[in-house]
Amino acid sequence: MSPLLNRKSKQQPPAQGEREREREREREREMYRCSNTVIGFLNLLTLLSSIPIIGGGLWMAKSKTSCESFLQTPLLIIGFVILTLSLAGFIGSCFYVAWVLWLYLAVMFLLIAALMALTVFGFIVTNRGGGVEVPGRVYKEYHLENCSPWLRKRLKDPRYWETIRTCILGSKTCAKIAYWTPFDYLQRDMSPIQSSCCKPPTACSYAVDATTLAQDPDCYRWNNAPNLLCYECDSCKAGVLETMRIDWRKLSILNIVMVILLICIYSVGCCAYQNTKRAQTDNPYGQNRMSKVRPRWDFYWWRWLDDRRHRLY
Repeated sequence: MSPLLNRKSKQQPPAQGEREREREREREREMYRCSNTVIGFLNLLTLLSSIPIIGGGLWMAKSKTSCESFLQTPLLIIGFVILTLSLAGFIGSCFYVAWVLWLYLAVMFLLIAALMALTVFGFIVTNRGGGVEVPGRVYKEYHLENCSPWLRKRLKDPRYWETIRTCILGSKTCAKIAYWTPFDYLQRDMSPIQSSCCKPPTACSYAVDATTLAQDPDCYRWNNAPNLLCYECDSCKAGVLETMRIDWRKLSILNIVMVILLICIYSVGCCAYQNTKRAQTDNPYGQNRMSKVRPRWDFYWWRWLDDRRHRLY
């Protein structure tokens, strides 16, 4: 059909089907607008949440407590990653910068994959562990050979264990049970660290006639000094690893929730990215964003043929 006939057909009133298609396109534009608004709002919230995380990391840098400085670097890394990612998503979705939004989605995809891998690794590592029941006691005791080999390997570095040991001393965990009576040891429960680091193993015997008996090596490592106790015992390391195992399990469950949330945000971000690309070539908001329209390759041929036909007739 010639371009002239096309122009005449466009002057006619639109058919019912054309109006339905226009309504459908308008609904799609509304959906795309909503996706950009949602992704911009979510990134604004995460951008604001990264500020106290970075502030907490900087505050820990001034602290002299080993437990707090131990968490300083991870907090700063997480805070700056969230800040950069949220800023990129906010700029890309609200200001229709397609390449920034593409970069945001690429990093988000890598983050989702990393969290999924970390979650699976966490469940594998924390599969082994757990305490041993002590007859006549409420608490449990822990043995290093029952822990995960990967976690045991982390404690071989003396500097790493010295940091944890200083943490336990600073938290005054053992001071909470220093004044327990023998009846308390029978009736009350203990945390893994209290059960392993603050007392010798229950099977130990310090009677005079028991010196020749074969006992757990931790029985000989025990010392009544408040700054020594059983901090160099294998059972103390097992108690620390058990605490890490419990916390890692909780973190893995939180990671699952975070992965589901990030997948939802990623899906909305994909819609926002499509909307941003359409905003550069289409007219979704009633404003023509195209600076130049390039005709199809056969437009000039059809116009030349149409002019020749009118001249002949």
